[in-house]
Amino acid sequence: MPSLLSCSHADLGKAARDQEAWINRYRKQLVRSISPQFLEEIICYLRRLDLLTAEEASRAQEASSLPEQVRAVVDVLAGKGTYASQSLQTFIETTNSQLYLHITVYEPMVQKHLESLQSYYGNGLETGALQRLTNLLMVEGLSDIQQKEHDILQIEATKGLRNVSKSIPLEKLFMPLSKVSIPPRISVTVGVAGIGKSTLVKLFVYMWAKGEINRDIIFVLPLTFRELNTYEKLSAERLIRSAFPHITEPNCISAGAARTLLILDGLDEFKTPLDFSNTIVCTDPKKEIQVDNLITNIIRGNLLQEASVWVTSRPTAASQIPGGLIDRMTEIRGFGAAEMKDFLDQMFLDNRDLSSQVLHHIRANRSLHVMCTVPGFCWISGSSIGYYLKNSTDQSQETTAVPRTLSEIYSYYFKMALSSDWLEKSRETLRIEQVVNNSKKIVGSLGKLAFYGLLRKKYVFYEQDMKVYGIDLSLLQSSLCSRLLLKEEMQSFTAYYFSHLTIQEFLAAIYYYTAAKRAIFDLFTESGMSWLKLGFLNHFKSAVQRSLQAEDGQLDIFVRFLSGLLSPQVNKLLSGWLLVKDENNSFRSQAISFLQGCLNTDYVISSRTVNTMHCLYEIQHMEIAKTVEEAMKNESLAGMLTPVNCSALAYLLQVSDICMEETNLSNCLTYNVCKSLLSQLLFCHNLRLDNNQFKDNVMELLGSVLSAKDCQIWKLSLAENQISNKGAKALARSLLVNRSLTALDLQHNTIKEDGATFLAEALLTNQRLTTLHLQKNGIGAHGARKIAEALKQNRSLKELMLSSNSVGDNGSVALAEALRVNHSLQSLDLQSNSISSTGVAALTAALCSNKGLINLNLRENSISKEGGPAIACALRTNSTLRKLDLAANLLYDEGGKAIALAMKENRALASLHLQWNFIQAKAATALAQALQSNGSLASLDLQENAIGDEGMAALSAALKVNTTLADLHLQVASVGAAGAQALAEALMVNKSLKILDLRGNSIGVAGAKAMANALKVNRSLRRLNLQENSLGMDGAICIATALKGNHGLTYVNLQGNRIGQSGAKMISDAIRTNSPDCIVDV
Repeated sequence: MPSLLSCSHADLGKAARDQEAWINRYRKQLVRSISPQFLEEIICYLRRLDLLTAEEASRAQEASSLPEQVRAVVDVLAGKGTYASQSLQTFIETTNSQLYLHITVYEPMVQKHLESLQSYYGNGLETGALQRLTNLLMVEGLSDIQQKEHDILQIEATKGLRNVSKSIPLEKLFMPLSKVSIPPRISVTVGVAGIGKSTLVKLFVYMWAKGEINRDIIFVLPLTFRELNTYEKLSAERLIRSAFPHITEPNCISAGAARTLLILDGLDEFKTPLDFSNTIVCTDPKKEIQVDNLITNIIRGNLLQEASVWVTSRPTAASQIPGGLIDRMTEIRGFGAAEMKDFLDQMFLDNRDLSSQVLHHIRANRSLHVMCTVPGFCWISGSSIGYYLKNSTDQSQETTAVPRTLSEIYSYYFKMALSSDWLEKSRETLRIEQVVNNSKKIVGSLGKLAFYGLLRKKYVFYEQDMKVYGIDLSLLQSSLCSRLLLKEEMQSFTAYYFSHLTIQEFLAAIYYYTAAKRAIFDLFTESGMSWLKLGFLNHFKSAVQRSLQAEDGQLDIFVRFLSGLLSPQVNKLLSGWLLVKDENNSFRSQAISFLQGCLNTDYVISSRTVNTMHCLYEIQHMEIAKTVEEAMKNESLAGMLTPVNCSALAYLLQVSDICMEETNLSNCLTYNVCKSLLSQLLFCHNLRLDNNQFKDNVMELLGSVLSAKDCQIWKLSLAENQISNKGAKALARSLLVNRSLTALDLQHNTIKEDGATFLAEALLTNQRLTTLHLQKNGIGAHGARKIAEALKQNRSLKELMLSSNSVGDNGSVALAEALRVNHSLQSLDLQSNSISSTGVAALTAALCSNKGLINLNLRENSISKEGGPAIACALRTNSTLRKLDLAANLLYDEGGKAIALAMKENRALASLHLQWNFIQAKAATALAQALQSNGSLASLDLQENAIGDEGMAALSAALKVNTTLADLHLQVASVGAAGAQALAEALMVNKSLKILDLRGNSIGVAGAKAMANALKVNRSLRRLNLQENSLGMDGAICIATALKGNHGLTYVNLQGNRIGQSGAKMISDAIRTNSPDCIVDV
């Protein structure tokens, strides 16, 4: 640092000799560099020297932005002579020497640097279309699939979505996340090919150069690995000087005197793998070392220690950087639905109808829609489908199928390029015959470059590469080449790269397909020194086998394209251009047999196996997948999951529409099958694995899936299996780290107290799970107590189902204590748990203070009439409970009346179930009185209570004035003709009731006639159940006739009324005639 000061003071002295000119000379630098805090210090200093009046200071501080405030102060001082200028210079030099250096030495360099970046990075950048890039996803390192798999497979497996909850705006990418943290030194942004990494860098640099973001960064130094590939050795300082010759003092960066951001764009394009384990340490910024060593030393912090470093890369290549060295990792997200539409609208700016058609076809193909979340792929697909739609009317019927497979899409893309009929330019179409020969030569030479580049993982090529593969550089000026190969010209080099990774892979497949027909040696050995390999099929097998053996999926898309070139549709598209007509017929059936043979393995399914299914799709042979998909639709997979069918199932889990809303694999999986599908189950959002007789060993497998960083399972149902405490422990352990699961259904297993304890411990940590179903287990009071303890701390769980678990009063008391402090739980199911008045007293006391519970199920317990007043007390106080189920208890009239009195005051409860509680007319009358004033209750269930005609009459009187009750259930309530007549009178005036269930009463013909008269007037009722009511033929005819004038009913049930078969037909026909929209069960 001292040497830096000494080397710069000559410039400072020169500036000091002209004091009067100093403030004007550095006006721009002052405006750009002074922070708000330092401006306040300057104003205070100048006020003390009387160089700035209170009015002038106030006027400056009222300016709209910081630069304007600084400019106002500078303007005032500039008009006050030499002393004012000298005073400001002296103050800055003595109080903030670093800033003084920056203003007088660095800032002139910065200005030149800014001008250079603005002119280079501003060209062709439409910031309005890049909104997606201004918000990045925060990720905690790379997932397994990102480290191991091809980009396309990553998108397909994850369905284009990452399990990420946090995002960070672009302007905060290099800022601390909190007041106590520090800015990241090493930031890595990953994204698949074509997602927009380089565009993101371009956008950031342009916005920074314009002063819109990160003003605290003095130098932003954008470099590409394409550029670094041209050097063998570099020092840190020569790296800066070579790329940015206008930075005359690179030591100010290497010494950390000016905050610097070094951008290294495109690690996946670097020619040399980074080896951090064998890095030769270098701390001398002037020492020249191998470029890969230079990069590792910069990232490790041995060089440019004070500089921030931003690396962009495809995910697989980013895994070269040890996670411990990365301070912040972000990922570029793909298109959302609206962004995809906007992108296509921009592509087809002059034809919005075509844009809509293209989008429709993309959305109709789930796999294609997922892929089109990547802008680069969306461009290719959109162009291909657009070209097809524009030209399909001129094509024969045999070739008018919309492109669906990858090979078909890229065939249309190449056909479009070959005919020079590009969507974005209105250009006269060239005759095909004129370009075929030249095109074949170009595609052949580029294909060879693409293929051997692919084998070496080489994606950037230089002029020497072109010469090696005999590519005529003059041909690269053709319109075809310009669509396939992009060129980047810098001062010292020219780089070439395919417009998208998949373009390189398709060209490589075309080359291999063409060469394989005549090659006698293995094409994968470029030297030609290999065993004899004769015939296309042998070469095809070689390519597939190499793909299956490759752990990184490097050749997966290549072999998909190679398989696709054998499909009839692709042959028709490219015959006469790149393929010979119908030549695929002699290879296709054998290729299909070979691919199917690759599936006949044990229950071991990898991404390579799934890719083989993709190859069969490309070749247009889908019999296996169709058979399995049909079984999935019919839920008949049990017993048919052979190894081959398992491969098809794994493929379908990615691409089938059946799995879009829910993946139902109930009653069909075994341990081995489940184990083979684990890598695919990771990405099933809603997964049902019910009734598979799964034991604890399967829970160990599923626990490993839920623990994986990649896991995207949101809902998991394991109902009706054989999971015990050990299995619950495995699942609970996974919940400690899982970030995706929101709903877990474990009902009807054999989980006991210990299992509940493990799950409770997980709830103490897990803040993601919102729904937990444990019905029909045996957790007992002890298990309930453990879960209750967890609920005192957990704030994420919304729904807890504990019915049929022997919770008892002791468990209920513990849960009640939790409800006093937990206000996030919304639904609690305690049905069939032997809870008596003691337990309900505790629960209802808790409800008096609870502010969160919406639904409480206490059905089928032992709550006696003594529990009624306790419930009533809660209903008077609680203002959040919406649904209360007290069916099948022992409330009797006394308990019912207490609840009814409370309902006069309650204004929250919307649903009340009192079925089978030995309630009679007195309680029904009390409830009726409550309904006359209550304005919240929408559903009342009194079925299987003997309220009789008296109770019915009271309820009917209430219905005449009540305006909120929509559902009334009175099955088996001892209602006769008199009660029905009273109810009919109410229906003539009531306008709110929509569902009325009178099943199992005895209203008879007289009651039916009364109801029929009411139906002629009533327009609100939608569903009416008069099943088993002794209506007879006459009563049924009355109802049927009444429907002629009623337009509200959509369902009527008249079954069990001794009408007879012929009568039932007559009634049914009459209702169908009178009210065709009404469904009738007779």
